[in-house]
Amino acid sequence: MSLQNKVVVIMGASSGIGAATAKLLASKGAKVTIAARRMNRLEEIKQANPDSDILAVEADVTKAEEVQNVVDQTVAKFGRVDALYNNAGIMPVNNLDQIAQDEWQNMLDINVKGVLNGIAAALPVMKKQKSGHIITTSSVLGYEVLPGYAAYSGTKYAVRAIMEGLRQEEHQNNIKTTIIAPGSVKTELYKSVNNGAVHDGLEKVMQASGTQMTSLDPEEIAQAVAFVIDTPKNMAVNEMVIRPTGQEV
Repeated sequence: MSLQNKVVVIMGASSGIGAATAKLLASKGAKVTIAARRMNRLEEIKQANPDSDILAVEADVTKAEEVQNVVDQTVAKFGRVDALYNNAGIMPVNNLDQIAQDEWQNMLDINVKGVLNGIAAALPVMKKQKSGHIITTSSVLGYEVLPGYAAYSGTKYAVRAIMEGLRQEEHQNNIKTTIIAPGSVKTELYKSVNNGAVHDGLEKVMQASGTQMTSLDPEEIAQAVAFVIDTPKNMAVNEMVIRPTGQEV
């Protein structure tokens, strides 16, 4: 198998795991569409990889028409979609008694509806092709629940249910599904935390040196994404939980 000329759409590609995955796949010869709200970040990725075939499209995953435009532009340029990676997500942290209604709505819109919007845009193309692969970033907290993370975990449990339902509905169309469920990863996700104490604690951990046993680098998760995309047609890795060796939860 080879990633050469595979057409991959990455939502939430402007930083962290999405950006690392885009760079890795492009370096292996894939044709990559990168999408996010921060177009300047996408252009930086494209300019840093001038020899790669990268299409950058501005999109907010909560807006179905913008996600559809990403897929439409990909098909117009590359002719197909081999894989879609739903990677956009936020992680506000608060106990439920804080009644953080706006946070809950934002998490539902991005973490859940954003995944559904990606599926809605790519699935018709993949069904017509009779092949495809939909990948979604979940979390270790899609399997575990911790105080302060109940709402976030709820969105990630929902992602697992959606992806398993998609697998059952579309396996006969040769459409693969994969959940990538990371533990602690050094990304900008902590910036979506509004709780000051938690935000500062996570920022300290993310920026500390010598934490390789308790936090992974985005590039390490990107390797896992590349692996599942590169599996043979008759092989689907449906769930991949990836923890730092030193992480307890």
